[in-house]
Amino acid sequence: MHPSSRPALAAGPAPLAVERDISLKPHNSFGLPAQAQALVRIRSEAEVRRLLGDRELGTQPKLVLGGGSNLVLTRDVQAVVLKVEVPGCRVVDDGPEATVVEFGAGESWHGAVAWSLAQGLPGLENLALIPGTVGAAPVQNIGAYGLELADRFHSLDAVDLVTGRTVSLDAAACRFAYRDSVFKQPALDGGLAGKSLITRVRLRLPKPWQPVLGYLDLARHFAEACIAQPTPQQVFDAVCAIRRAKLPDPAVVGNAGSFFKNPVVSAEQCRDIIGRDPHLVHYPLPDGRVKLAAGWLIDACGWKGKTVGGAGVYEKQALVLVNRGQATGGEVLMLARAIQESVYGRFGIRLEPEPVVV
Repeated sequence: MHPSSRPALAAGPAPLAVERDISLKPHNSFGLPAQAQALVRIRSEAEVRRLLGDRELGTQPKLVLGGGSNLVLTRDVQAVVLKVEVPGCRVVDDGPEATVVEFGAGESWHGAVAWSLAQGLPGLENLALIPGTVGAAPVQNIGAYGLELADRFHSLDAVDLVTGRTVSLDAAACRFAYRDSVFKQPALDGGLAGKSLITRVRLRLPKPWQPVLGYLDLARHFAEACIAQPTPQQVFDAVCAIRRAKLPDPAVVGNAGSFFKNPVVSAEQCRDIIGRDPHLVHYPLPDGRVKLAAGWLIDACGWKGKTVGGAGVYEKQALVLVNRGQATGGEVLMLARAIQESVYGRFGIRLEPEPVVV
């Protein structure tokens, strides 16, 4: 056989693309300084399994990183950082009652919302412009303007970071709660925090489409525009306009969005606070409890626009902490703790941070 006509050898899997001693400042929306000893970009389940089988990196601690929009880095990261970049947008089922769409975990969340709308598949528009990736959305059970991810969730695929096995989880298995899921809960409580890497997320978009307009700002927007029956595109545009007016763009001002969860209290607690502060912003819940606006509580304590070191409270929305330019993770935490103490001292309520602190 002529040498040029020999069958080509089967190509083995490409080696892992490991980046060493890399800055994580571009990879977290707060823009906080931190270094990672090793970062591996994950674009498929196979790459996760290859990493787990790597003699050097497989047994090391791991930190899963999506868009870094829900993260406060307070130090350099010794764990292997897994930067999730799994791509893909597709319709997997189109039935009479709903359409199921699937996204790779590395897709931009806002991009996924816009893609769905462009395909004529509304249902996610209230969640427009939320920063981060699709894979991070179930972890946090993101929500805004009267809708949570759990309201549209179908199922997801994740790889076990110990065994390398792929598992599929439905909504019940994800244990969704307010800004919480099984992926944030520790192993001692049966959780999967630090144990899984989400690769694909499927969402169920109900038919026929009905606008979700219960949120006050949205209702006011359409009332002022004299629009009684808005289209999905009009809801999308309104959500984007409202968010841009209230919240800073992370590409311009470093931030992690809403920093604190809105606290939920008993009706009695709420009445007690209203007795002292009649203008308290609050939302009754179906179970009889009341959700309080954390931003209002913080603003009432005089924090809006204040600065501690390089970290500050956003001038237009007290719920958002920002990087004034050179903030460290320690300064962000110092500011957050000062706010917590202030709110507890005045209202007797402990605010709980939303971002993960590393």
